[in-house]
Amino acid sequence: MSDFMKDYSEKRDFHRMTMNSEIELTDSNGVTFPAICKDLSGTGMQLFVERVLSEGDEIHTLQPSTSDQFPPFETVCRVLRCEPEGEGFLLGVEIVKVKR
Repeated sequence: MSDFMKDYSEKRDFHRMTMNSEIELTDSNGVTFPAICKDLSGTGMQLFVERVLSEGDEIHTLQPSTSDQFPPFETVCRVLRCEPEGEGFLLGVEIVKVKR
């Protein structure tokens, strides 16, 4: 099948993994607040937050470890979009750097 005929989701370089797990965000002012990581791919995440963030904002994320066998997952991300969703906002973020 040609790339032209493939469904858009099949053209992604990285598949999204549905998560729905708690994650901690820290904004550029050092303010830390909770979020829900809805999905994760090799280059980005979709996060649910209760406050609006601006496109281009840099945030740090920390997903605590659930086991001694796995370290926490910590990244630096850039906000690509922020859209209203229910009682909060859905963020589309690009992972700029994986810290650990």
